Amino acid sequence: MLLATAPIALHHYLVVGAILFVCGLVTMLTKRNAIGILMGVELVLNAANVNLVAFNRFTQGATAAGALRLDGQIFAIFVIVLAAAEAAVALAIFLNFYNNFSTIDVERAQNLKG
Repeated sequence: MLLATAPIALHHYLVVGAILFVCGLVTMLTKRNAIGILMGVELVLNAANVNLVAFNRFTQGATAAGALRLDGQIFAIFVIVLAAAEAAVALAIFLNFYNNFSTIDVERAQNLKG
């Protein structure tokens, strides 16, 4: 017996995005390790990407002429590029911090002067 499956709707994507966002937020708030916090930021940015692409698909998926609009995908690519740049800068800061203090514990960051 085959089961009938309902099509995946917008709220399914929003629930996945919300779960990713909450996981990222919990990770950022509970981790003391700088790499763990960076992973939480990436989860939050990926949640935003899921929402951007889903809203693009379900609100303006295609125009009357049938041409596909890619606004959400283009915004998601910008978010991915910004996340890559943020990760590169953050890792450079963490490596410099590790060279100076031999740890990447964010509690020690209060010792920085600048």
